[in-house]
Amino acid sequence: MNVLFLLTVILAILMIAIGGKKGARSFFSLFLNFIVIILTILFMTDESANPIIITLIACIAISSINLFFINKINSKTVVAFISTVITISLLLIFIHFVTKKTMIQGFGEEEIDELSIFSLFIGVDLMKVATSVIIMSTIGAITDMAISITSPMREIYEHKPHISQKELFTSGLTIGRDILGSNANTLFFAFFGGYMALLLWFKDLSYTIGQIANSKIFGAEMLIISFAGIGIALIIPIASAINAYYLVSQHKKEKPHSN
Repeated sequence: MNVLFLLTVILAILMIAIGGKKGARSFFSLFLNFIVIILTILFMTDESANPIIITLIACIAISSINLFFINKINSKTVVAFISTVITISLLLIFIHFVTKKTMIQGFGEEEIDELSIFSLFIGVDLMKVATSVIIMSTIGAITDMAISITSPMREIYEHKPHISQKELFTSGLTIGRDILGSNANTLFFAFFGGYMALLLWFKDLSYTIGQIANSKIFGAEMLIISFAGIGIALIIPIASAINAYYLVSQHKKEKPHSN
């Protein structure tokens, strides 16, 4: 516990020293997001609750914290928030359909021995929980991509206020393409880095490549990586289109007043 506290203090000092007030808000937002996740889990244990609805509300809360609390309320964060909500809503429908088809809900055979002493009749729809897990794993990357697009687009508009909507949209796509590859690789190594022990376990169990590929645990992890990549790719045109329309329309509204 002393080591964890020391690491937390070092993280706080570095974030505040380098990021200033925004760094301090970013550090505090970690605790706010943790509270949201804990509340989400608690609400999901209610048999009458719908995990997908709860997840959508949680994602809205997390997006609000990551965008409005850290970066304050402005045109960049508002557009990023709207883009995030649209992307998450589209992904929820797609993820629920794919989760149902792939049947990754529940526990894998590798986990049965550890869970055999517990009752599996917990009264929760594990298919919806699987959908919730995937969408909660992607929300951070999606909000990060959204603000990474809307912020430089705003800078471009301020330096070239007479830029057309199409040109601004194209600029947003170019920005998104530049950071898409690095973000996708970051997600890939983040998820697989956390599951290195699982891959070593598969080796000790003498699993073949086919058995690993067909393992429910491995399949669920690949789905998370795939949907995270789909989410950050999908939000690029959505955020670019909404931001380009908003900035250009605002300029047209302000133009008559300046004359």
